[in-house]
Amino acid sequence: MKVRNTLSALLILCGLMIAACQSTTPQDAPRAANPGAPVGMMNASALPETGFKAQITLANPPVKLRSGQKETIQIKVKNASDAPWYARGGEINTNPDNRFYLAVGNRWLKAGGEQLVTNMDGRYGLPKNLKPGEEVEVPLQITAPKDPGEYILEVDMLQEQVAWFRDKGSATAKAKVSVVR
Repeated sequence: MKVRNTLSALLILCGLMIAACQSTTPQDAPRAANPGAPVGMMNASALPETGFKAQITLANPPVKLRSGQKETIQIKVKNASDAPWYARGGEINTNPDNRFYLAVGNRWLKAGGEQLVTNMDGRYGLPKNLKPGEEVEVPLQITAPKDPGEYILEVDMLQEQVAWFRDKGSATAKAKVSVVR
């Protein structure tokens, strides 16, 4: 009788364990899409609309650069949103490209701020994940426009192959720069 009760208890316990392993909970959904991912890990994806809010500060922006000069500037980025930022777009990113990665980037505008000179200059990926309210400083290599004149250096955050933060309503950091020969 004692053996029979013990055996019954073991069978019930095994049945419960099998059922628990086969159920899919919302936290397991990313694992279903990526079977090799540990349970509870979040796959890379686009930020929610509320996640595209950053505070960007230029530590010491250049005032004058030579035509075509490369310069590394320090950028302070703060997650001003209510969503965590995963540097790689998620705890797991199996995309073969940089899709969903978070980065700091810049573009150059004519001094009036309306005419775009170049939309693709420097990029630097976030070195770590940022919770809401956290910040990090990153180096960004910029290249001055080839033609001398007065320009606006605009620095922004972006989620690769998703959107620039400014296009979602986030403020950018700007500095006036004189480019000389």
